[in-house]
Amino acid sequence: MSDIGDWFRSIPAITRYWFAATVAVPLVGKLGLISPAYLFLWPEAFIYRFQIWRPITATFYFPVGPGTGFLYLVNLYFLYQYSTRLETGAFDGRPADYLFMLLFNWICIVITGLAMDMQLLMIPLIMSVLYVWAQLNRDMIVSFWFGTRFKACYLPWVILGFNYIIGGSVINELIGNLVGHLYFFLMFRYPMDLGGRNFLSTPQFLYRWLPSRRGGVSGFGVPPASMRRAADQNGGGGRHNWGQGFRLGDQ
Repeated sequence: MSDIGDWFRSIPAITRYWFAATVAVPLVGKLGLISPAYLFLWPEAFIYRFQIWRPITATFYFPVGPGTGFLYLVNLYFLYQYSTRLETGAFDGRPADYLFMLLFNWICIVITGLAMDMQLLMIPLIMSVLYVWAQLNRDMIVSFWFGTRFKACYLPWVILGFNYIIGGSVINELIGNLVGHLYFFLMFRYPMDLGGRNFLSTPQFLYRWLPSRRGGVSGFGVPPASMRRAADQNGGGGRHNWGQGFRLGDQ
C-alpha cells in the first residue's frame, strides 16, 4: 500500500485532485451511496430546480459497468498521462495558469453540455487537455496500440476513433477537441502567430492562491521557454514556427 501511496503523492497536485475525484465520484454512484440520477448534468434540473452541483458531478462521474468499464479506465489513463505531462511540462511552476486552463475548458464544456443535453462531461474535459498537449507537442512521434507511430497532432483524432470503437460517443470527444482548440487558439495561435490581443488572462486571485514557483509573473499569451527560444532562433519576428513543436520538460 505504501507503494500506491507514494505513486499517488508523486502525481502533481491539480492532476492528483482531478484524478482522485474521477475515481471517487463514480465509486460513490456505483456503491449506491448517492443515486447516480443526482450526478448527471440535466439542464432542466440545473436551471429550473437550482441543482447547481450537477455541472461539477457530471465532470467527474461516469457510469461504470460491464459495458463501460474499459472505456472509463482508458480515459482515466489519458487523464493521468496527459494532465501530468502538461502540469509538469508546459505549465511547470505555473499552477494558477494550469487551473485557469481547466476552468476555461470546463466552462465551455458545461455551456455546450447544457445546450446539447450532454449528461456526462468527464471525457470532453479529458480530451480538451489531451488536445492542448498534442498541439504543444505536435511534431513529437507518439506510439499507440499495436506499435502504430504517428505525430502527436493526430493523437486526439486517433483517440476519437478509438473511443468510438470501444463504446464511446464521437460527440463527446469532438466537443473536447473543439474546446481544446479554442483554448489553444486564444492562448497561443492568435496572439503569437497572428499578432492579436490576449483574450485570456489568469485572474490575480488564482495567483495569490496558487503562486508561481519560479521568478517572474506568468500569464496567458506568454509562450513557454522552449517556444521563446524557437522564436528567437527564427529571427525574433514575433511569429512561432508551429511545425517545430517541443518536448514537455524543456526549459
